Amino acid sequence: MDKVIELENINKSFSGFFIDNLNLSINKGYVTGFIGANGSGKSTTIKMIMNLIKPDSGNLKIFGLNHLDNEKEIKQKIGFVYDDNIYYEGLNMRDLQKIVAPAYQDWDKSSFNHYIEKFNLPLNKPIKNFSKGMRMKASLVLALSHDPELIIMDEPTAGLDPVFRKDFLNTLQEIMIDENKSIFFSTHITSDLEKIADYIIFVRDGNIIFNHSTNTLQNDFALVKGDRSLIDRDTAQEFEYINYKEETFEAMTQNPQQVADMFGDEVVIDKISLEDIMYFFNGDD
Repeated sequence: MDKVIELENINKSFSGFFIDNLNLSINKGYVTGFIGANGSGKSTTIKMIMNLIKPDSGNLKIFGLNHLDNEKEIKQKIGFVYDDNIYYEGLNMRDLQKIVAPAYQDWDKSSFNHYIEKFNLPLNKPIKNFSKGMRMKASLVLALSHDPELIIMDEPTAGLDPVFRKDFLNTLQEIMIDENKSIFFSTHITSDLEKIADYIIFVRDGNIIFNHSTNTLQNDFALVKGDRSLIDRDTAQEFEYINYKEETFEAMTQNPQQVADMFGDEVVIDKISLEDIMYFFNGDD
């Protein structure tokens, strides 16, 4: 399977935080969600992928190329959607097109106009007068107008209302009809990823905790509830994490069939959400 992003033994340290020996690969043609609590290393990882900061050591490749020798070629193929405005706020969308378009060989003015109309954005209104949602739409317009192969998004739906988040996710699904496109999507809103992601990567304290397809997560992880008296030294081994609530327990397992065979109808086994998985994996801190 072709890889669009490959990180091998990446290390990066700041005061009080470090990414240690990070290994990560993103498959071409899929939506990959990148989840973790604030401060877990998501934005730092994305900034290294975008060559905004340099790793202290390790190998990083985009489309099989490294930034040192191929930065211009790599950036031609990437659309970056960020959660804040990086342009002078007195500019409007018409001005921004004039500034951004010459940087991309494949800039398509008709595509730009299509997304301006689709997102109902004004061409002449200064960015400083845009709402949070309008700024995100503007970022997406600029990212999509040069037909990128890889779209990287850092918390794109944070702070947005549910209606726009739904429209935003629908747009991403439309983009992915083209099987040559790939999306790498950082967020703490796990319900968004449950709608569109093919793969989920969970990072905690600068380390990858898991990298699974959404099908694997749905089939192999489960939420188990039952009476606390059922848990002893032996039965506790069936669970990755257990949360005790007075006389009951709630736990996560990666062996739902084995748990069903062991406990029968004494426990309830449910599907587990990404939010619950994050909660349990953070539960032993």
